[in-house]
Amino acid sequence: MMAAVSSPDCDRAEVSQTVDIKEKALSLGANLVGIADLDLLRGIDCQPADLLNSYDYAISMAVKLPNAIFEQLDDRPTPHYARVYQQVNILLDHVALQLSSYIEDLGYRSLPIPASQLLDMEKLNSHLSSKAVANVAGLGWQGKSLLIVTPEYGPRVRFVTLLTDMELDADSPLKNSCGSCHFCADACVAQAIRNVPTEFHYADREEALDFKKCSDKLLTEFMLIPNVEAPICGICIKVCPWGRQLKKRG
Repeated sequence: MMAAVSSPDCDRAEVSQTVDIKEKALSLGANLVGIADLDLLRGIDCQPADLLNSYDYAISMAVKLPNAIFEQLDDRPTPHYARVYQQVNILLDHVALQLSSYIEDLGYRSLPIPASQLLDMEKLNSHLSSKAVANVAGLGWQGKSLLIVTPEYGPRVRFVTLLTDMELDADSPLKNSCGSCHFCADACVAQAIRNVPTEFHYADREEALDFKKCSDKLLTEFMLIPNVEAPICGICIKVCPWGRQLKKRG
């Protein structure tokens, strides 16, 4: 049987739609936008399990956090950092909702995934890993801390995901560029980062992280800080050279 060959007109239409969607996302407030082919994510843990079944692509969008907020961090999150973190998540959800409405007006299905909605406080997971989607969408690579490291802003970003059946031109994952760097592992206040590299992504987060050490620090200490009240840290984000060396460009 001969393989199906896409027509040049079809390819051009996908590229045109992709450019339009990316420009729209940037105009709504996103700093970075990438397209993930969901075939590369089949089998990933989702809530519900069939979440991806009706969709072909995921749009990953990032908003950068202000550089100065990380300079306030010493060995724990601050109320100021927690508030900025919350506001960026709100902005991401707004961008995703607006883009979802735009895509539906074009006649396609779309489903925004909340930027930071925890469904399980022990596992600290959500409907779908926005980091996994951003990785496949080529916005960055998975660092040793499990966070996505972008070439533009390092890990000083938050992500949101939008699922769609719109025909788009998918981006390619980036090469991991952490190399022998161990800044995040050295700085981890929970001593949870194992300093183990990966070429693309970890099959299990325990390969990179002692998750219990990390979650215990977040849930039994940092989350109890007055006016923080969220399982966040920020220390490994602060020390990553990819964020620090580019901070004057932000």
